[in-house]
Amino acid sequence: MAKQRAKLVVGNWKMHGRLADNKVLLQAVSQGAGSLPEAVGVGVCVPCPYLAQAQVLLNGSRVAWGVQDVSAHEQGAFTGEVAAEMAVEFGASYAIVGHSERRAYHLESAELVATKTLRALEAGLTPIVCVGETLEQREAGETESVIGMQIDAVLTKLSPDQALRIVIAYEPVWAIGTGKTATAEQAQAVHAFLRARLAAKSEAAAAGVVLLYGGSVKPDNAEQLFRQQDIDGGLIGGASLKHIDFLAICQAAVAANAVR
Repeated sequence: MAKQRAKLVVGNWKMHGRLADNKVLLQAVSQGAGSLPEAVGVGVCVPCPYLAQAQVLLNGSRVAWGVQDVSAHEQGAFTGEVAAEMAVEFGASYAIVGHSERRAYHLESAELVATKTLRALEAGLTPIVCVGETLEQREAGETESVIGMQIDAVLTKLSPDQALRIVIAYEPVWAIGTGKTATAEQAQAVHAFLRARLAAKSEAAAAGVVLLYGGSVKPDNAEQLFRQQDIDGGLIGGASLKHIDFLAICQAAVAANAVR
């Protein structure tokens, strides 16, 4: 399949950050990203209390910002929830949905992730839909069945036009925060499977949807991953908290884009 998609690198801060440290990090990332070509997008998904700070410090820069989750509800008596439209009011562009930590610690089902994806789209956010298998599932040969179920639950709820507006992040659970990384070949195989799954929804989605890899992406392995035919960038965890590492990963996306 012809490769026409831009690269994208998004940082997931998870539950990290303090106002003073955020300021230093965001200013450094904003300054460094300013020299990147337009073909490489950059974003950071921050804890919700820091959305206003991200908006102030990143507005007008090359760096977009977003949230790490949204509610499945538009509004109402749902204490502690954050509606997608609330994030939009702070200029957010992205919303991570279905991260493995949400699925594991908050028991989020594939159906709930699908509903959250729809809420994000309706509010004008770009949902970054996370999928991934555990080590036990991979060793049992269940990778494709697990990931297929996860992404099909989302695609079933979306129109072909809506499917074009999502980003999908493959994050093998066994590689998140463990220091382990899927080989470029392992990651590519799953991304190719996801591309084929998108094709069943629409050829336009298969060609246009950006697919990210996440799971211990570092400056020294990013370019090899990003050179793969169906890997369009990364959803970056721990390395996104260090501006030097995060910007190096962004530069790896630039380099990979130049040779692909």
